[in-house]
Amino acid sequence: MPAEKISLEHAKSDKLFYFVANVAIYRPSDSRCLILKRNDREKVHPGKYCVPGGKLEWNALDLRHPTRINGDVLDFENAIEELLAREVREEAGIEIEKELRYLNSVAFVRPDGIPVVLVKFAAKYKSGEVILEKDSFSAHAWVNAEEITQYDCIKGIREEVANTIELFRSR
Repeated sequence: MPAEKISLEHAKSDKLFYFVANVAIYRPSDSRCLILKRNDREKVHPGKYCVPGGKLEWNALDLRHPTRINGDVLDFENAIEELLAREVREEAGIEIEKELRYLNSVAFVRPDGIPVVLVKFAAKYKSGEVILEKDSFSAHAWVNAEEITQYDCIKGIREEVANTIELFRSR
């Protein structure tokens, strides 16, 4: 019988993580990627430059509307793609192409003790003007692999931007 509600009742506490995804956005017209400056009040990496992304939340898994039923398992196909498209719209006001390219992943523990699994992707810019999410970001820039060195970024962002530019330039 498929689940009727989302619950942690039977979950193993040592296996619980936030699931987070981010995306380096490549703009083909000038071979640059978008970076955003996090608000100084953020719990994790305040004031540092990053790329758009966010946590997968339970409300994204509407049990009444799975994309398919796989035996008694409710599947939600394209959950990461939908998460990143939504976060990019909310955080930067722009649209990205649907195709995601995997970059890498990292697991870490936040300062408040919450473990996180972060999966990183690259996508092409599709359309729109950057409009930052109020109270979440204070600045943005479209940068190339050299220009990003002038910004105070979360560790790994510079490499992700450089890898994304190389990935899409070589296609």
